[in-house]
Amino acid sequence: MIGYYIFRLFEKFLMILPHSWRKAFFSGLATLAYHIDKKHRRIVRQNLEFVYGKELDEAFVEEISRNGYKSLAFNFLFTMEGRYMSLETLEKKVTFENLEIVKELQRQNRPIVFVTSHYGEWEVVGSAGSALAAPIMIIYKKMSNLYFQEYLLSARKHFKMTYAERHGALKALIKRMRAKEATALLIDTNVSERDGIMVDFLGKPTRQITTPAYLAQKFGAALVPIISYTDDHENYRVKIFEEVAVSQTGDDKEDLRITTQNITTWLSDVILEEPKHWFWMHRRWKTDYPEIYQK
Repeated sequence: MIGYYIFRLFEKFLMILPHSWRKAFFSGLATLAYHIDKKHRRIVRQNLEFVYGKELDEAFVEEISRNGYKSLAFNFLFTMEGRYMSLETLEKKVTFENLEIVKELQRQNRPIVFVTSHYGEWEVVGSAGSALAAPIMIIYKKMSNLYFQEYLLSARKHFKMTYAERHGALKALIKRMRAKEATALLIDTNVSERDGIMVDFLGKPTRQITTPAYLAQKFGAALVPIISYTDDHENYRVKIFEEVAVSQTGDDKEDLRITTQNITTWLSDVILEEPKHWFWMHRRWKTDYPEIYQK
């Protein structure tokens, strides 16, 4: 608790400073973390070797690694600043691509599942998507520090987001779908054996969550991929993709697999096109291939 209050005091000090100073400070933190955090640099390399093979260009590995720390730092900076940000300021910072896709689905009164990832500025996707496209519900994992948990959730709530804890979240998701409302689900985290099915992700058989596909089959929800891009961590482009096709062969189990594969193929294509924007620092394959994370 003491650590939390010290952090809040430091936050207030940072928010007095000009934005450019805060940005420089967090950029410095990212550089420092890159140099001292050997563990996550190792995880980046292990993930890259798993996907691309052992013969890696060192400049490529360094770019991916450095960008991972920058993404983490600037996503947190956006969360911090978002607590004080007006809707008007957010609108000036964010440009939407294909927003008409969401508007048409709303006109049709269909529930929406935004399919997203730890790609680019993922905090911007949640905040801007909820405030300017369609109010969304997010699923969160309970943190050991409840003070910081409330801090993060209140920052997101500032932009019309609601939330449900991961354990027992299905009930909240079903309620959301029946109300013809929107939710956002991350599809790039490690999945336990009981919670997913095997599909192809980045060229590797990988366990993937089936929740988005299930909601689409059960409630007619539209599966809408959404991610963000930025070149300067100042102005953001939120790209909304065309609705992912939902398989309808009549075989529920096979339809679930095909639709889940369709979603995963979208994400694979996005990552392979611009790999530096994905968060390679997490152990995505620790359930399916734990051996790749051995030292």
